[in-house]
Amino acid sequence: MEVLKMRLFTAVVLMVLAVSAVQNVAAAEAPAPAPASDAAVFVPTVFASLAALAFGLFF
Repeated sequence: MEVLKMRLFTAVVLMVLAVSAVQNVAAAEAPAPAPASDAAVFVPTVFASLAALAFGLFF
């Protein structure tokens, strides 16, 4: 059970790092969204919510 928890934690951390790297690359190429746009906030919020649900279910 501990190994499963550790692998899940590692997978979540790697996912967060991958998403962060993709956003940094995308941000360098694309212009900034308008201040009224929630586009820059939506994707990280989805991943944070999924990570919180996974931790709640498995821990």
